[in-house]
Amino acid sequence: MSKQVTRALLDTSVIVDLDVIDEELLPEECSIATITLAELSAGLHAAMDFAQRAARQVILQYVESTFQSVPFDSEAARAYGRIYAAVRAAGQKPRGGKAVDFFIAATALSRALPLFTRNSADFTTVANLVEIVSL
Repeated sequence: MSKQVTRALLDTSVIVDLDVIDEELLPEECSIATITLAELSAGLHAAMDFAQRAARQVILQYVESTFQSVPFDSEAARAYGRIYAAVRAAGQKPRGGKAVDFFIAATALSRALPLFTRNSADFTTVANLVEIVSL
């Protein structure tokens, strides 16, 4: 990073890997998109057994109590239009599982926050709109 980042939105990929990420790499003020809460909630119900479900419940509760969640509101919806246009201009379709990533990117864009991710390749088509920080 060329400048010191003090605030950022964390992608779901960062949240699920928090236990292996060096805290020194994270900014002072981290928030998450409500879309991330949706992904974590869905993941809880997609668990194949009780042990996995319990582990995911612990993560969800930790995230809910630790991070401020940024809503996908009208500002984020307008930002999504810009994200959508960039993705289409790159010859891709923002559908399926990728759409969730782009909703998170739109949330970051609407708040002028960099997006920290473990999957920077998922955001290459929008890197001209949102600062993507790979961990």
